[in-house]
Amino acid sequence: MSAADAFAQQARSNESLGSPFTARVLRMLPDLLERGTSLGDRILDWPGDVGPSGASVPLRLMGGLHALVLAGDPLAAAYPPNDPGDAALRRALATALSERVDHLQAWLDGPPQTNEVRRSVGLIAGACVAAERHGLPMVLSEVGASGGLNLHFDRYALETPSFRRGAAEPALTLRPGWAGQAPPDTTLDVVERAGCDLAPLDPSRPSDLTRLRAYLWPDQPHRRALTDAAVAVATPRVERADAVAWLRRRLAEPRPGRLHLVFHTVAWQYLPAEAQAEGEAILSRAGARATHDAPLARLGLEADGGHGAGLTLTTWPDGRTEHLGRIDFHGRWAEWGGPAAV
Repeated sequence: MSAADAFAQQARSNESLGSPFTARVLRMLPDLLERGTSLGDRILDWPGDVGPSGASVPLRLMGGLHALVLAGDPLAAAYPPNDPGDAALRRALATALSERVDHLQAWLDGPPQTNEVRRSVGLIAGACVAAERHGLPMVLSEVGASGGLNLHFDRYALETPSFRRGAAEPALTLRPGWAGQAPPDTTLDVVERAGCDLAPLDPSRPSDLTRLRAYLWPDQPHRRALTDAAVAVATPRVERADAVAWLRRRLAEPRPGRLHLVFHTVAWQYLPAEAQAEGEAILSRAGARATHDAPLARLGLEADGGHGAGLTLTTWPDGRTEHLGRIDFHGRWAEWGGPAAV
């Protein structure tokens, strides 16, 4: 895929996810990347897949530009809530690309990092199924936890016109469009939580908080508000670790009197194939040791070729996998097909 194709594909994706401004910028950028400049040559000659299924170079550049805006760069005058028109936006982008090269090069060095808290829509609903089934306090283990914001899904609320699930006094409330019945109504009692990531973010550090905010699209202030509300909840520090080695340690022994819930949201799919296979083997071995007094569950929200992401739950000791439904990648809507409230 060429760089131009990658920007066009990302523009279509952003537009479908409700961000017309970033789609507009993404369509402008290829014409502003000049051959013979370090930034232009690096992007246009990027080795491998530059698009959303690979290095996501367009999103890396968009994150760097938004970080400038958050820092008060003159580019902010061309970003929401302002709307100076296409010509002024193009000039502002061209200036940033030529005058903020070192800053933007640094943002190209690492992959995008989002911690979309609205994915907790699926986590709350899926955890309600597991919690009702086992009736035990939960231990949480998140693979690919980023800044750890979704590790606190039990402190959030899921609300629709017909039901409410999650915390009684939530740090934030998620209100997706909901199709299907209501999930089981039960208490989420979390007694331990931990997460891992290859490049974890600590929201208490200003630079890491800026990184989280920069990958939220500037014409979606509601996502910023939800993220800031989640950051205000005391978060555990996410461990810098390889997912396979970390899972091996976390699942070394059953936890009597506890339901151990391993979960991941749009993260497992990015593990190399061999790591995925070893991770599956670790979960299967741990599942074989699980008992009704020390059950294990795995909740996954991952792309599977359908619209949005598929939500699946596997529980041990029986080893049964259930398809609970589909959730929008940004948690805007949910199609529930799992167990319903009695």
